[in-house]
Parts: sequence; structure tokens; C-alpha cells
Amino acid sequence: MASTVTSSRPGYGQLLRTRGAWTFLLPGFAARQPFAMLTLSLVLLVQHTTGSYGAAGAVAAVTGVSMALFAPYSGRLADRHGQRAVLVPGVLVHTASGIALTVLALSHAPLWALFAAAVPTGASVPQIGPMVRARWGVKLQGSPLMTTAAAFESVTDELTFVFGPLLATALCTAVHPAAGLLTEASLTLLGGLLFAAQKSSQPSVPFGVYARVEHTSALRVPGVRVLIVTFLGIGAVFGGMQVSLAAFSESIGEPGLNGVLYGVFAAGNMISGLVCGAIAWKVAPRRRLVVAYGALALTASGLWAAHSVLVLAGLGLLVGMCIAPTLITGYTLVENLVPAGARTEAFTWLTGAVALGQAAAVTVAGQLEDRLWDGSGFLVPMGGTLLALATLLALRSHLVGRPRSRTVARGIGHRVPVAVD
Repeated sequence: MASTVTSSRPGYGQLLRTRGAWTFLLPGFAARQPFAMLTLSLVLLVQHTTGSYGAAGAVAAVTGVSMALFAPYSGRLADRHGQRAVLVPGVLVHTASGIALTVLALSHAPLWALFAAAVPTGASVPQIGPMVRARWGVKLQGSPLMTTAAAFESVTDELTFVFGPLLATALCTAVHPAAGLLTEASLTLLGGLLFAAQKSSQPSVPFGVYARVEHTSALRVPGVRVLIVTFLGIGAVFGGMQVSLAAFSESIGEPGLNGVLYGVFAAGNMISGLVCGAIAWKVAPRRRLVVAYGALALTASGLWAAHSVLVLAGLGLLVGMCIAPTLITGYTLVENLVPAGARTEAFTWLTGAVALGQAAAVTVAGQLEDRLWDGSGFLVPMGGTLLALATLLALRSHLVGRPRSRTVARGIGHRVPVAVD
């Protein structure tokens, strides 16, 4: 049942007073935290055991591609059979495969064996972010708090990407190179099962004719395909930043600085997400997306030229500040474009697009760092965002949804953090 809203200006305080919200917010935060550790933990572990950022990026890329391919299927299953039915087996498989990947890396197994273990590790990543957004959609159906929830979820994701890389770097550099990935697997198991136990807030599963009508693929919507391309560019930023910041920190003899620099980048994302949610927007979401993406491409294009810690931190902060408005607006458009019965799938397509873009970026940036100059991996965020911006400008007319009620202009969004990772 939708919550009632009496204020003309919705805010975070109202949002957090939504009845029953905390029953899935806290477990959801705990369950998505490990995701922000996954890619960086993999890169640091495999680079330690092989001595190559290219090999490390390739293994992380296999994980990301696997997640990108399986995430929409996971979302579709959650729409049809319920979140718990998908989450429980997923976290069990992810934990087991993550441990197996760690053992193989430490035993200096051949690269093909690491690839084989990386496939189930990525495929079983729990799609906590889309599931939390779907629960918000149930709570706030028809409410002006939907846009606020979109911003709140973006901020929550970015908060995990402030702490996740810091924790992964600290564990891998101060404890053991395998500590980051083992901790990620353990936290995924505990957090995922805790979130799955919150049955009262999960969306109901439709039956009969209604279910067959509603469960058409979100990929058939032209606007979703445009958003997928734009989110591939965002993934290129995340992947390129992760590898390039790690390589930069290593090149100056301060490997522990990597987590700090990535934390600054994520903090910029979080700050702009907070501001974005506090503004009562009068500009149409499609126009906001174009402007925000243009700013993202512009700031990302300067990263390759930064050769000092302070300049790189400043540019990283600006890039991060451009990402949150892009993500929030992109996911807001889903509410206009996609039928209710396919929105979890739509969210996972976009999450998967970020993961796929990140996977490609990690691979290319790793090869560039190995073969060219230090910092050449930063060319990847520039190239990825410029190509995606050109696509967005050419096909932006597809982002106008079919007319519905006035409230659907306010959507609910999410990231992950890299996800996002």
C-alpha cells in the first residue's frame, strides 16, 4: 500500500519515516557493501600473484561480463518468483565460487582456471540494489517521494563505494592479498541471507494472466536500450578509475593511497547525490540526463593529464560529482519507460551495463598500464564517456515514455556500486 505524503516538498526525513522502510534498508545496506569490494579485491589479489595488471584486469573483466550477462536474468526471475527464491541460492554460489577463486589465485593456477572460477563468481553477484529499489517502488507507489528515494539510493550506493575500496585496500595491503576477496565472500553470505529473510517488504509475485502480460522483457523498450549504452560509459569510468588509480598509487610507492583516491571519487558521487535529491527539479529528466552526461564526459577527459596526487584527487572528485545526477536521472526514466512488472529486470539491465562497461574498461586499462605510460589507463574513461554521449545525443528521442499518470515522471533509481565493482 502506498504511503501517504502530506508535505508539498518531500525530503529525506519523510522518506526515512516511511512505514516498514528500515526493515529492508539496513539489511540491504549490509548486503550490498561487499559488492563495492569485489573488483578491487580481485585486481589486488591477482596482480600480487601474477605481477601483471593486465592479467588482474582480465580476471576482473570476466567477473564483470558474467555479472552483466546474468544480472537481467536474475532480475526477471525475481519479478516472476520473488526475491528470496533468487537470493538464497545466489549468495551460496557466490560465496563458494569466491573462495575457490581465492584458492586458485594463491596456488598460482593458470589463467584459464582463474577465468573459470570468475564466471560463477560474477554470475552469482546478488542484485541487492535493484531489489531494494523494487521494494521502494512498492512502498511509494504514486508518491512524490519517489525521486527522493532515487537520490537516497544513489547516495547509499556511493557510501558503500567510499568504504568498500578503503576496506579492500586495507585488507589486501595490511593483512593479506587474499583478505579482501575472502571478506567480500563472507559478508555477501551474511548480508544476503539477512536481506532475504525480510519477506514482508518484498514485492508480491503476480499470478495468472496478469503475470504473463506484465513479464515482457524490458529490453524491448527502445529507451532502455539507449540507457544501457549510456550506462556502459559510466562503467568505463568505474573500471578505468579502479585500475588506473591502483597503478598510479603503485608507481609513486604509495599503494595504500589507492583506496583514499577512490574514496574521494566516490565521495564526490555521494555529495552530489545528496544535493540532487534535495532539489525540486523542474527540468525534464531527459534534458537533465544530457546535461549531466556532458559534464561527466568533460571532466573524465582530463584524468589522463593529471600527474600529481592533489590534481588527480580534485579531478576524481569532479568526475564523481557528475556521476550521481546521471545515474539518478537515468533510473528515474525507467519509471516512465518500463511497465511495472518488468522494472526489476530493467534495473538489472542497467546495473549489468555498468558492470559490462566496467569489465571492458578494467581489461583495456590494465593492458594500457602494462604496455604504455603510467596513467594511460585514464584514457578509457574519456573514450567510454565520449562515445556514450554521442549515442545519447543521437537517440535521446527514445527517452520519452508513453503518457501515463503525472506521478510517473518521478522515478526510483539505483547504481552499486559499483558499483559498480
